[in-house]
Amino acid sequence: MTAHSPTDRGDVEPSAVDLVRADGTAGALWQAWTTGERLAALPELLRPRTLAEGFAAQRRLSERAGPSYGWKLAATATAGQAHIGVDAPLPGILFERFRHAPGDVVPSDDLHMAVAEAEFAFRLGADVDAGASRAQLRAAVAAVHCAVELPESRFDDFVAAGAPSLLADAACAGRFVLGPEIDGALDLDLAATPTSLQVDDEIATGSGAAVLGDPWTALGWLADALPQYGPGLVAGALVTTGTTTTPVRTRPGARIRAAFGAGGALGTVEFTLAGQPA
Repeated sequence: MTAHSPTDRGDVEPSAVDLVRADGTAGALWQAWTTGERLAALPELLRPRTLAEGFAAQRRLSERAGPSYGWKLAATATAGQAHIGVDAPLPGILFERFRHAPGDVVPSDDLHMAVAEAEFAFRLGADVDAGASRAQLRAAVAAVHCAVELPESRFDDFVAAGAPSLLADAACAGRFVLGPEIDGALDLDLAATPTSLQVDDEIATGSGAAVLGDPWTALGWLADALPQYGPGLVAGALVTTGTTTTPVRTRPGARIRAAFGAGGALGTVEFTLAGQPA
């Protein structure tokens, strides 16, 4: 991990027995990551029983997956929580191996979930402590970006996997496209900011209000939640806060465009998925 890795502050290591279990869980998931196989479920002896066990396995998984640069939040919309049977968001590490830029042709052969999500992403200029006020959060944020996530699960039926196993699997971390910085974003009402996501001819619309009521609320939630497991939010980390629209189905060869603000006035993210259109 680099000096500004999002997982290197205030670590509280679990017991040696927990680490052995977590390492076995991470190994099973890593095999699925590298072979492309889908798991019906983790073996019972390796299946995390609590969120803490799931997060310990995620951190062991990160040692195999390589450099990271921030965090994603899954299930920040009420509908998303109901869909996968959880009652709170799930944090996952963002890995460099899955990072892309607008205009890229993004691999699609490993997109089992096959959905795209338009998201607001915060880039931190300072560390954020648990219990930070809205003013302290704003002071710590260096920039707000347009972004698109292509989440991915190593479980064949991620809906039935359960929160601890999903957390172990990096909260469905997948490919991620970081778009432009939004000018003047710190003065905007992100909850009221409209968004749209278009995949070929299919369009979904929404706003920042879909993200726990406000993307800033999601950032504060993460700042409070992470220290329970050891790490905290540190300067340089990127935090993408969850989908602002209903996720839109993707397909090989699809053209994807996310727009932020009315008519995309605040910025857009555009890219293409590899492969031949159906």
